[in-house]
Amino acid sequence: MIVSCMTKHDPDLSRLFHALADPTRRSIVTRLVEGPARVTDLSEPTGLRLPTVMRHLSVLEEAGLIASSKDGRVRTCAIVPEALEPIRTWLDEQRAIWKARLDRLEAFAMKAMKERKK
Repeated sequence: MIVSCMTKHDPDLSRLFHALADPTRRSIVTRLVEGPARVTDLSEPTGLRLPTVMRHLSVLEEAGLIASSKDGRVRTCAIVPEALEPIRTWLDEQRAIWKARLDRLEAFAMKAMKERKK
């Protein structure tokens, strides 16, 4: 059975999931997949006030999902795609664990059906 103790208690993984738990932050990440954007452009579709959007961006930046830069008065955000790798690794581990469990369950059910037919 595959179990990774590191990812179970990985604070970075928890930070990533926390950052992506909010639908506003997920929509910001989705928008940034298209390319970098100014904070004002990111805030417009949310309907939220700029300080609220800035807090959302701060959570995303602290999780390492986005990076921001400032040019004069304009702050621009960009996605950091490699930051999603710990999530992908964790999900792959979970998929392997559950696939193995389902395979064992299927084998058990098939064995039980064969024994019942005898």
